[in-house]
Amino acid sequence: MRSTFARQIVNVGVVTAAIVCVTRPVFAEENDRLFGVLPNYATVDGRPADDGSTMTSAISTRQSFRIASLNSFDPVVYPYVGLLTAFNGNRDSSYGGRYMRAFADNSIGNFMTSAVVPSLTNQDSRYFRSGEGGILRRIGYAASRSAVTRTRSGHAAFNVSEIGGNFAAAGLSNLYHDPADRTVAGTMSRWGLQVMGDTVGNELKEFWPDIHAKLRKH
Repeated sequence: MRSTFARQIVNVGVVTAAIVCVTRPVFAEENDRLFGVLPNYATVDGRPADDGSTMTSAISTRQSFRIASLNSFDPVVYPYVGLLTAFNGNRDSSYGGRYMRAFADNSIGNFMTSAVVPSLTNQDSRYFRSGEGGILRRIGYAASRSAVTRTRSGHAAFNVSEIGGNFAAAGLSNLYHDPADRTVAGTMSRWGLQVMGDTVGNELKEFWPDIHAKLRKH
């Protein structure tokens, strides 16, 4: 049953990938792929002002779910998850089983943090790039976005979408993970890894345009 649940998510992803290949979000720009490969559809250039104002329009629930779909089922995600699975030290089960669980973890995490919880809490889960100040200041800003986000009306708020969304995703993963991993420690470990991965992702989103600009000069 656990394998069937994860397999169904992968099957849905295959169909969605075909749609992703021919669609792009209206706010996608030239930096919509980190290092020209990894999907980066949820980054907005321009940090909101202190009063919450920004030139970017508010995100809708429909756009939130579209972002989650693009980041979960982009064609590049399939080999990316495959590489992560290959380097995973756990060899207690088959590669196919581990791949399906990893793909399900990634997809459910994306939907919970980018669409479901943001829609329930009226938060904007996109990453608003600072793009200004010293390197350390920007590193700190990017890392803090895992704890601080903005509402759809533009006000700062505790990032329930990230913290709570990943916690919910980690809990749901007990439906298809092995019994040995369906423990409090296992659930908290998956939650921590998801939050840590998203934090590292924020750092990449913050500095990729700078790296991209330098690469284009050479």
